Amino acid sequence: MQTVHIVAVITAKPGMRDDLLEAFKNNVPAVLKEDGCIEYFPTIDTVDGGAAQTKYGSNTFVVIEKWESMAALKAHAVSPHMKAYAEKAKDMISDRVIHILSPA
Repeated sequence: MQTVHIVAVITAKPGMRDDLLEAFKNNVPAVLKEDGCIEYFPTIDTVDGGAAQTKYGSNTFVVIEKWESMAALKAHAVSPHMKAYAEKAKDMISDRVIHILSPA
């Protein structure tokens, strides 16, 4: 079984990132209880990443995920709590880019 890594770039509508992050964080405990979830957490730009940093900006957060398998990820996508989160978040999201990656 090969692990699956996700980098999800979520951009909120202007001024809505804090509300969107709150909704996201409220859902994290349920996700962490899912079979096959290894890691699942939101991140934002660090304050002083230096010259090498490329910032996402004040409306964006990035979700880092790690799953035991593609089957676990697919089950996560259709879970009741993810459907409920999607319904809460849909009017706050401007853009979403999801990268699904395998170890090299």
